[in-house]
Amino acid sequence: MAFLRGFGKYLPERVVDNVEMGALLGAEPDWIREMSGIETRRFAREDESVASMAVAAGVDALARSGVAASELGLILVSSGSGERRFPGPASEVQFRLGAPQAVAMDVPMASAGALFAMAMASEWAPRVGKVLVVAAEKMSVPVMTEPREKGTAMLFGDGAGACVVDRDQGFARMVDFELGTDGSAAGELKLDFGSPVHMNGRMVIMHAARKVPAAIATLLGRRGVAPADVRVFLMHQANANLLAKIAQTVGVDVSKFYSNIARYGNTSSASMLIAASEWDGGWDGPVVFAAFGAGFQWGAMMVEGA
Repeated sequence: MAFLRGFGKYLPERVVDNVEMGALLGAEPDWIREMSGIETRRFAREDESVASMAVAAGVDALARSGVAASELGLILVSSGSGERRFPGPASEVQFRLGAPQAVAMDVPMASAGALFAMAMASEWAPRVGKVLVVAAEKMSVPVMTEPREKGTAMLFGDGAGACVVDRDQGFARMVDFELGTDGSAAGELKLDFGSPVHMNGRMVIMHAARKVPAAIATLLGRRGVAPADVRVFLMHQANANLLAKIAQTVGVDVSKFYSNIARYGNTSSASMLIAASEWDGGWDGPVVFAAFGAGFQWGAMMVEGA
């Protein structure tokens, strides 16, 4: 058994609104908002890295959880925008947090990485005790790399989110998860080194709008929970219109899907944990996490008040 003990986040100071982004991309600010639901996003400083943002979010999560870095048995760091091929950011995060006793592992997955890492943490916590999951993304670099595709570049921002998973205690019990992979369309959403993000938006939305509701339905059906009884859906913040499509397919009002995409844009794998760190509506009922990302990889996880 594993429990959620606390969440944390880090967001860079620089706010990039649609006027500035539109000027960079040759797009009207209102068009950006209508197509994505995004009004502002955050861009990291040049001296801020995936690892440094991950550390800041991890420190926040540990503080909110009342857990010391010395208590961690495992650190999982998700990112699809790391600055180098290897090593990934996990080992640097472990060192900078001051957790030499913890094993550190990278989960190099965009968008869905935090969900997959949480699933891994729920399996590892009974063995190691306490797990820190962190997702950090510096998407501003690839989206500003030429040639820029305005329909893709307008979406992304930078940030990091984190959570502590504990074997023994927490405010919510991690009940079950459902994950999926379809490598046949892997080339439709990718980021090569030194290149801009390549995204076939229509293909991504088509797959996400089908696969995420199916995973949620399978998960809730297995647990005997109706969608209407879910307190909140905390999903990867990809696009406001996609959230609305998924809510409609699941059969609930879009207000059941917490959204902060208007303020932060799509922070890839960090977005779900940033959203969870801001959710303040209570954990006394079923809560569903969900994500879809490059690979394609997707899934859903249910937790309930402990």
